[in-house]
Amino acid sequence: QVHLVESGGGLVQAGGSLRLSCAASGRTFSTYGMGWFRQAPGKEREFVAGISATGGTTSYRDSVKGRFIISRDNAKSLAYLQMNSLKPEDTAVYYCAAVRSLTSIVRTRTSSYDDWGQGTQVTVSS
Repeated sequence: QVHLVESGGGLVQAGGSLRLSCAASGRTFSTYGMGWFRQAPGKEREFVAGISATGGTTSYRDSVKGRFIISRDNAKSLAYLQMNSLKPEDTAVYYCAAVRSLTSIVRTRTSSYDDWGQGTQVTVSS
């Protein structure tokens, strides 16, 4: 099990950028695949981006491709989500999640992840 804490959310104008961070506890961060999800009011939680344990494989939902970048620093037990060209429809609570996996497969379902952070609010004004 890993404890996750997100940070970096806030209010930004459309077209702006934010970088979210996810700090993980424990010394086995490099054995976890990581994902970023988001949930807007009245909507289901959805996959945004994911990265394999080694960082060699990434995956994005279509609506954020070319705008968001997921990365990780295994030495610091941190995962990041760089969000550029933000749009009002990106407004949501963003969650990071972890799954114990050494494969290169990036999981996109919420049910595939075992550990979740508390979330950080991202609001994009028009």
